Amino acid sequence: MRLTTAAIAAAAAFALSPAFAQEDRSDWPSSLTIGTASQGGTYFIYGTGLAGLITQSLGVNASAEVTGGPVQNATLVETGDHQIGLVTMGPAYEAWTGNSELAPGVEHASMRALFPMYQTPFEAVALQSSGIADVMDMNGKRVSVGPAGGTAATYWPRFFEVLGVQANISYSGANDATSQVKDGLIDAFAFAAGVPISAFAQIAAENPVNIFGFTEEQRDQILEALPEVSAFDVPGGLYQGFPDGHLTVAMWNFAIAHEDMPESLAYEITKLVMENNEAMMQIHATAAETLPENANQNTFLPYHPGALRYFDEKGIEIPAELRG
Repeated sequence: MRLTTAAIAAAAAFALSPAFAQEDRSDWPSSLTIGTASQGGTYFIYGTGLAGLITQSLGVNASAEVTGGPVQNATLVETGDHQIGLVTMGPAYEAWTGNSELAPGVEHASMRALFPMYQTPFEAVALQSSGIADVMDMNGKRVSVGPAGGTAATYWPRFFEVLGVQANISYSGANDATSQVKDGLIDAFAFAAGVPISAFAQIAAENPVNIFGFTEEQRDQILEALPEVSAFDVPGGLYQGFPDGHLTVAMWNFAIAHEDMPESLAYEITKLVMENNEAMMQIHATAAETLPENANQNTFLPYHPGALRYFDEKGIEIPAELRG
């Protein structure tokens, strides 16, 4: 999906640090695509804003594309169909090791990390009238887990298995899933995205809903069974009618690129994002975590040489095993 005029105008209004490098740009592409996820989710908003920043600051025509999410994004970057992909590190690790649901047996060895984005918490929403206020209440219910291939679609079924919940699972984009909840076509929508999740905020503003994660006991069970996720406390006040926060789990997100991306371009993109946090936060509040010091949240995926050059300049220590 191409950038909207409003998104480009908003990006142009940001006060950006100088990003043009006095170096050879002859190997730069004239355009690039960024794999995001479904509309109504944080990836699409973040990726659209990122594309606008790249277009305005680097002179490369960047566009955000709707995809199935991290699992598909990893493969699209590996094959070179997309130049940048937004991924959560669980699906990225499975792709790296040849265990991707989309391309089983294929090690995605060409992926390289660019920069840290933010943590993706897992949350669920249901109408209050459904009586669903806890994960255990989803047993036997119709539950969308977002688009097939997304982080939510990969991990919510694993959470259900850990907790002994047998839900009737379906797949759909964030906006479609919330519409299905409102229309009574499904009982709940279990998703994963940077908070506040725009689709959740919209349904909460229009309907009496329950938005929840896990109890402490449930979270402990999940953390023990799935070490790739971490504890996360969703703060209160993110959604209308929810002054109190709740407990859940989360997973880190990173932007990735193919190893063949020109080093100078990867350097400029990483520098652009890492040095303009205020502009990134205007795109989405989750970018409060889009900071150089969070580069250490990547524990397995080698950094692109261009990104390495930036982090080395800033004194951010990158382990030897991630410098391949």
